[in-house]
Amino acid sequence: MAGRINDDDVKAVRDAVPIDAVVSEYLQLRSAGGGNLKGLCPFHDEKSPSFQVSPSKGLFHCFGCQEGGDTIAFVMKIDHLSFSETVERLAAQAGITLRYEEGGYNPASQRGERTRLVEAHRIAARFYAEQLGGAEAEIGRTFLAERGFDQAAAEHFGVGYSPAGWDHLTRFLRGQGFSDKELLLSGLSQDGRRGPIDRFRGRLMWPIRDISGEVVGFGARKLREDDNGPKYLNTPETAIYKKSQVLYGVDLAKKEIAKSSRAVVVEGYTDVMACHLAGVTTAIATCGTAFGGDHIKILRRLLMDNGSARVIFTFDGDAAGQKAALRAFEDDQKFAAETYIAIAPDNMDPCELRLAKGDEAVQDLVEPRTPLFEFAIRQIVSRYDLETPAGRAAALDEAAPIVARIKNGASQHEVAVQLAGILGILDTQFVVKRVGQVARWARDRGGRGPAAPPGSRPAGRPYEDQPYESGTRQGAGGPGPSGAGPGRGSPGPALHLRSPAHRTERELLKLALQRPELVSPAFDAYGEDEFTAPPYAAVRRAIAEAGGAEQGLYSAPEYLARVREAAPNDAVRAMVTELAVEVFHGKTIDEIYAGEQLVQVRLRAVDRRVREVTGTLTRLGTHAEPDHLAAVQNELWVLQQYGRKLRSDGANAL
Repeated sequence: MAGRINDDDVKAVRDAVPIDAVVSEYLQLRSAGGGNLKGLCPFHDEKSPSFQVSPSKGLFHCFGCQEGGDTIAFVMKIDHLSFSETVERLAAQAGITLRYEEGGYNPASQRGERTRLVEAHRIAARFYAEQLGGAEAEIGRTFLAERGFDQAAAEHFGVGYSPAGWDHLTRFLRGQGFSDKELLLSGLSQDGRRGPIDRFRGRLMWPIRDISGEVVGFGARKLREDDNGPKYLNTPETAIYKKSQVLYGVDLAKKEIAKSSRAVVVEGYTDVMACHLAGVTTAIATCGTAFGGDHIKILRRLLMDNGSARVIFTFDGDAAGQKAALRAFEDDQKFAAETYIAIAPDNMDPCELRLAKGDEAVQDLVEPRTPLFEFAIRQIVSRYDLETPAGRAAALDEAAPIVARIKNGASQHEVAVQLAGILGILDTQFVVKRVGQVARWARDRGGRGPAAPPGSRPAGRPYEDQPYESGTRQGAGGPGPSGAGPGRGSPGPALHLRSPAHRTERELLKLALQRPELVSPAFDAYGEDEFTAPPYAAVRRAIAEAGGAEQGLYSAPEYLARVREAAPNDAVRAMVTELAVEVFHGKTIDEIYAGEQLVQVRLRAVDRRVREVTGTLTRLGTHAEPDHLAAVQNELWVLQQYGRKLRSDGANAL
């Protein structure tokens, strides 16, 4: 596996690839004023543009759907790539050689090695595709034709043919400048008695691409009876190919999966081809392994953890297919999407179904009808003798946890009632209570339990899982008040932009992020407790952990990147991005305007502390210790004097 990409190289990629140039490849941008650009958001439907790009800061933010980030974040989201995949792609475009750290191959040569392996596979795919037109490959063309695939279909999916000789591809790649070591590392060749020989010989070849469209491996189908190898032979595990982390056809299906919030999981290469040609362009397949956790991660990135999304599994109706379906259900809770199963009549796979009954039959097959949990329940119940009380009880014991894992509470209750009917238990409420009990046990063991998708949180409170330290970290050199604001773990006041305090705090943070020269160094003396809204306190903390607003005087993009990296979670990071691109409310943004925001935030904090200290004096009365009473009275006098100074002298009093 590749090591972590060097931080300096990531920064170099960010700086080298202008965000407006990247975004312009996907949507039309026009001026939004203040050096910003705007356009229709590519991540949600809208009629008026709320998507803004700030070229000077290297950031984008949508005020409609709240998506935001830098160039890397944009490419990751729109092309559904991982962080490392995105950095590597942008680095290749910019001509930057990446260095890798923390394990893997030699950091100095690793990027070059990966590039070479990908290039070898790209050339091999072209070589195999060209061979499919030769006389020797007639058996392969016949295989495809018998399954309803013509030349155009083969070209669309890049299907090819590997010659039956020992080293046709090996010699060709040597001629392209690849070393024997590279050929062996790529998995395209293997050791023979006299050196490397072709791994794939006399077979029909399917190129396996990663989500970005790079060829990283091959699936090879046996064509001749004298071939003693397995029916399907895949590329071995290599530096660029991990069979548990790739899905065949995902490069072709990703955009439609993301657009329609739906994915169809089939069992083989020809099934993917049949589905796509029949109009089901969300079909994908695993590559010689069971559908598992890493595959789910890929689909979750495409489906955006959308609770209304659907994943439809197509399995054969035989015992092996039923086993595969039950295995898929074991990972069901890793999806926010609803999962279904589709089994074709007469146990036909999609390829056979298309041949026998046409495209419409394939389209009809993948219309979700049977939830995966229902299939799992019926498979479990079928193993017990429901004619006896003991059989019904045993079936309930095994089926109840399945029903308890159903995400939707209303559906869970309804299915529990159905389970009672399937089992023949007349006391429906007994079954409902039993399922509810199992669900509660699961929640007690796992925190949130099965009723909510992993990692979910109540809507509208994205900051409540982050503690807010109030009054514990003052900036150096400032007489700001202490003790104001919410305590640790308190959700604090809700974010309310009609509140003058919140509106001023927001403007001050925007100045600190966008125009730090107007508020430095005064801003860095402000404590978190001077920001009453928890999201704003979290942003203030992130700025402090990034070195303070003064860091923005040297390099705005680098400063903002550091603030975003210091954010404790995605919600705070999104808030930073939003504030960094949002326009100011003032007509003239200058030192006078900045001073007004600084004074208002500080003055409100002072007034809050005055009220607290006054309350303390009232509670103490005349029975307090003289020294304690004098200290409190002195603090009140200092605060009142400071407040008067702020009101009379403005920013000069800071």
